[in-house]
Amino acid sequence: MKSSVLVLPKYPRKGASSRLRTYQYLPFLEKLGWNFTVRALFDEEYLDSLYNGKGRSRLKMSFLYLYRLMVLCKFKRFDFIWLEKELFPYMPAWIEVLLKLFGVKYIVDYDDAIFHNYDLSSNRFIRRLLGNKIDVVMRHAYCVIAGNEYLAERAKLAGAKRVLVIPTVVDHHRYIPRKETSSGPLTLGWIGSPTTQKYLEILLPVFQSLTRQYQFRLLLVGATPEIKAKLAGITVHIENWSEDTEARHIQEMDVGIMPLQDGPWEKGKCGYKIIQYMASGVPVVASAVGVNTAIVSGSNSGMLANDFSEWESALAALFSEPRHRHQLGMSGRLAVERKYSIDSQLPRLQSCFLPGLATNE
Repeated sequence: MKSSVLVLPKYPRKGASSRLRTYQYLPFLEKLGWNFTVRALFDEEYLDSLYNGKGRSRLKMSFLYLYRLMVLCKFKRFDFIWLEKELFPYMPAWIEVLLKLFGVKYIVDYDDAIFHNYDLSSNRFIRRLLGNKIDVVMRHAYCVIAGNEYLAERAKLAGAKRVLVIPTVVDHHRYIPRKETSSGPLTLGWIGSPTTQKYLEILLPVFQSLTRQYQFRLLLVGATPEIKAKLAGITVHIENWSEDTEARHIQEMDVGIMPLQDGPWEKGKCGYKIIQYMASGVPVVASAVGVNTAIVSGSNSGMLANDFSEWESALAALFSEPRHRHQLGMSGRLAVERKYSIDSQLPRLQSCFLPGLATNE
C-alpha cells in the first residue's frame, strides 16, 4: 500500500502554479495507489483579489494562516507532506524547521524564484529577517523539486540533500495539434494572467512595425481589457482564461509568444506558455531568458530573441513561411510527448517519495 500524503498547495486549482505543479498530477498518482489530502493555503477569493490588483485583508490572511496551522497539527496522520514553496509567506521558516525536528518528511516544490521576494526585497527589514528563509526550507526538506536548473542550483547551494528537476508539464492528451495554417490574417497569440501581461507591453514597437508589413491580430488569453490601451494601433482580441477553453484558444494561434525581461525573477520561470504552444503544434518565439533557451533550442520548436530587431526578424520569418511554422509546431509537439508531459514526468515525481531514488542532479 502506498503512503498517505498531506498536500499543501498555495492556491486552489484556479491558481496556475498550484494547478500545474500539484493538482494535475493527483488523479494519476491516485490510480497508482497514493492517498492524498489536499488543503490549499489561499482560496479563490484571495486569488481573484490578487489578479484584480485589490488589497488583501489582514484579518482574512490571519484566518487562513491559522487554518493552515490547525491542518499541520495533524501531521502524524501522514507519511509525507507535499508543500508548494513555503508554509507561511513572509514569515520565518520556524514551522518547517520544527517539522524536520519531529521527523516529518516534507517535499517542497518550486516553479518560481520566490527566494528573490526576500533576498532582493526593497525592504531592508525583510532582507535581513527573511533573506535566507527559502534556503532554510530547502535545506530541511526530504526532497526539493525544482522546475528548472536555476531553481535547482539554489537548492543545492542551500544544502538540500535531494534535488530533482521536473519541468512544468501538460496533460498532452488535452491538446490537439494544429495541422493547418491560416488562409486569412494571421493570429499572433499569448496566454497568461494579469500579473504577467506587463511583458507584452515591451514588444509594442515590434507589433507596430509588423502591422505595416503583415495583417495579423493579437490574441491574448487571460489578459485584462486595460492592456488594449497600452497596445494602441494593434488589433487586439482578448479571451477570458478558463481551464476548459485554453487549449481551444491556443489552437487558433499561428505563432505563440513568450516575452520576458532579463532579470533574476524571470530566470526562475519555467516556460509553461511555451510548452502549451508546443503541445498544440504552434511554433514559438520567446525571449532568450532562463529556461526559455533550453526549451526552445532543445525542442526545435521555434526561435529565440534578445532584442527588438531579433523579435521582429523572427516573427516576420514565421509570418512569411507557413511550411516552416508547421515543421516547428510538429517538432514542439513531439518534444512535449517525450519530455514535457505528465506521462513522461510521473515516474520522476514518484521517486521523490521513495527512499534513495531522488538524488541531486
